[in-house]
Amino acid sequence: MAGAIASAMLFAFPAFAQDSRLSLADRVTRLEQQAQNKDQSGIGMVNQMQQLQAQVQQLQGQLEEMQHQMQTLEDKNKAQYGDLDSRLGRLEGGNAGTGAAAVSGAQAQPGQPTTPASSAATPTAKNSAAAQPAAAQPAVAGAADPAAAQAAYDVAFKAIRAGNYVEASRNFRSFIQQYPNHPLAPNAWYWLGESYYATTNYPVALESFQRLLSQFPQSDKAPDALLKVGYSQLELKQNGAAKATLTKVTTQYPGSKAASLAQERLQRLQQSGN
Repeated sequence: MAGAIASAMLFAFPAFAQDSRLSLADRVTRLEQQAQNKDQSGIGMVNQMQQLQAQVQQLQGQLEEMQHQMQTLEDKNKAQYGDLDSRLGRLEGGNAGTGAAAVSGAQAQPGQPTTPASSAATPTAKNSAAAQPAAAQPAVAGAADPAAAQAAYDVAFKAIRAGNYVEASRNFRSFIQQYPNHPLAPNAWYWLGESYYATTNYPVALESFQRLLSQFPQSDKAPDALLKVGYSQLELKQNGAAKATLTKVTTQYPGSKAASLAQERLQRLQQSGN
């Protein structure tokens, strides 16, 4: 009986050993597959990282380009507002006073009697009759009261100095409609154009500057208005017309500040190849 059991165990051992070897081989195969899967997963992660790096570089390039565009726009706006501030300062220091003096002169002209006050006061029938038309003249001049005109202009000018360009444009237009032949009308046309130029409404700004030049070609604001015609044409991509206008500024108003600014802009256009 014991011999039979031993014989059975002897025959069963090789089969058990074979089953163990097969199980070990399966395990090795599974380990190899897992290692291969990990390698493939690692390669996939590397590819994903490379793709992410490429995307980051692309975004950085786009960001740098946007920053450059913003800086260019900021420099452009600073130049425009700097030019506007300088012109406001010049007007405040000189042209506004000249305009006020012109208003005072205009105020003295319409209704002044041609005879001295003492003569007008002579109690004679002739002088009383002659004095009646002179007394009626202030009523005609009252339709364009110089004080009211100056006050309306000052309101518009304060608005543009404060940067309230919409309000300024509305007030300057109102002034021009009420006082189209006033000594300050050329200035009003100029600052009306500046109010539109500052808000990038270049077509209307161009029209305002051109109206000044056509109606008041001898105005002190004519050089600046012609310069801003050229600037507006550049903003409207009318480069050929703008170059011609800026060149005209340098030849028509040599030695002026407007001519100097026009020459600088022409040089910048030449350097940029435009």
